[in-house]
Amino acid sequence: MVGNNVSHSKRRTKRRFDINLFKKKFYLPEEDRWVNLRVSAAGLRMINKVGVSAALKGAKEKGFITNY
Repeated sequence: MVGNNVSHSKRRTKRRFDINLFKKKFYLPEEDRWVNLRVSAAGLRMINKVGVSAALKGAKEKGFITNY
C-alpha cells in the first residue's frame, strides 16, 4: 500500500506501508522438526492462541501456504 508522508509544512512525499513480518522458528512436535516461517504480527498472535500445528493447518486450508 502507498501513501504520503506529510511534513509540518504540509509538503507531501510518497511512502510505502509495509507488512509487519517476522522470521520465526517453530518446533513441530508431531513431526519432530523445526520449521522457519515468515509470519505477521497477527499470525504470531494466532499461533500463540491456537498452537502452531492448528495454525499451519488452517493456513493451508485457506491457501496461504503452498509448500508445507
